[in-house]
Amino acid sequence: MTAVHLSIHDVMPTTLEPVADLIRMSQAHGWPPPTLLVVPGLEWDQAGIEQLHAWQAAGHELAGHGWRHRISGYGGLYHRLHGLCISRDVAEHLSLDADGILDLMRRCHRWFGQQGLDAPTLYVPPAWALGRLPRSRLGEQPFRRIETLGGINDLERGQVAFRALLGYEAGNPLQHAALVINNAINRKRAPRAGLRIGLHPQDAQLPLAGALHQDLARFTPPRAGG
Repeated sequence: MTAVHLSIHDVMPTTLEPVADLIRMSQAHGWPPPTLLVVPGLEWDQAGIEQLHAWQAAGHELAGHGWRHRISGYGGLYHRLHGLCISRDVAEHLSLDADGILDLMRRCHRWFGQQGLDAPTLYVPPAWALGRLPRSRLGEQPFRRIETLGGINDLERGQVAFRALLGYEAGNPLQHAALVINNAINRKRAPRAGLRIGLHPQDAQLPLAGALHQDLARFTPPRAGG
């Protein structure tokens, strides 16, 4: 196995408890602190901000994850199909043009500093959907790394790491079928391509929870020096 990376999505004021449960689950399988994908544009109270500080101090990387994690409207047929098969109503980038996407990303990055948190270097758009932002304009936003379905684009190094991806957020039968097929393909790709495992707060209560536990056990990275 080459590189393997674990992240927990949708860290919001209303999801802190299930996120903590997923952190404990990953720890039980021997994983290092997963990256936490934070949605800034919600009603964060002081207790929630303090929890983010505590997680950051414990070694969790905090990454930007959209602004409100909800769309303001559909951006066309592709967006509607994407919502049906993958993203439901969370892919907020797909309803924006390039200027709107850049504004959202800058606002997201700025929020962390306003809360006294370390400035994030990683940005993951909701549902991994970057939207209509040309590659030529990626340098106009403040994040060094951007993760989409295909992999992680390191803008500073000019490199793209195309890593396999496993997910478990099967909210309807179509998503369940798509994830079963996608995960089967990507488990086979993982040894040569590297792997990302993306968890969502309710995954442990959804139909693919068993597969989630099996994958956390199967792909646990070796301990440093082990």
